[in-house]
Amino acid sequence: MKNVLTIAGSDSCGGAGIQADLKTFSAHGVYGMSVITAITVQNTQGVFAVQDVNTDIIRKQIQVIYEDIEVSAVKIGMTSRIDSIETIAEELRKINAKNIVVDPVMISKSGFDLLRPESKKALVEKLVPLATIITPNLHEASAMLNRKVESIEQMVDAAKELFNLGAKNVLVKGGHLSEEAVDVLFDGKEIFYFHSERIDTKNTHGTGCTLSSSIASNLALGFDIATAVKKSKEYITTAIKHSFSIGKGVGPTHHFYELYRKAGLINE
Repeated sequence: MKNVLTIAGSDSCGGAGIQADLKTFSAHGVYGMSVITAITVQNTQGVFAVQDVNTDIIRKQIQVIYEDIEVSAVKIGMTSRIDSIETIAEELRKINAKNIVVDPVMISKSGFDLLRPESKKALVEKLVPLATIITPNLHEASAMLNRKVESIEQMVDAAKELFNLGAKNVLVKGGHLSEEAVDVLFDGKEIFYFHSERIDTKNTHGTGCTLSSSIASNLALGFDIATAVKKSKEYITTAIKHSFSIGKGVGPTHHFYELYRKAGLINE
């Protein structure tokens, strides 16, 4: 079994962050491990507070994992502070970590800043050059480039510009496009377009975390980047299609739908 590490924040309601990552890893048949960077106070209605983890503890979590266990891929999610970003980058560079997926988490669906404004520069300069692939949505790509990214044409330009910042591959996610949902992948040579149906549901909590963790899982399993993204898009589409409500707000995706279906736990 391949081992995959997530470096991210904890989501107390379980739909995003570390909890979504570990569910996604399990759904892909890889063993999940975690380095917690922050504890968020949230439910389906929003994020209400964040407590960052001490950087020394972040550093030691990374060190003990890599000292003991072979890590086939690592996904980096919420890293809100400059010193946290610098610590993660320093340790992963020292270890020569492979298959690094960076999901540049900046703001929650409810509008809570998960990346401090002063930390954006550190994320771009320290983590992006380490990335096998980065997975910004339209808002995150816009923030990273300091300009609006609102169309497929602008997504292509953004992917190429973000590639020039050092990432080996760039996936700009188009879930916030007004019409068809299209994601754009640039591998340095070729542009790939991933079209998916727009699903009519409000329950999309943790979709970005889930997609990036799926990509990390598929890279660990040995798939090339385009195949890893394609398979991950299929996984997240199914998870969104079968998402469900658990509270008063935005519910989670169904990380285990296919497994439950095959086990006969779901009546269709």
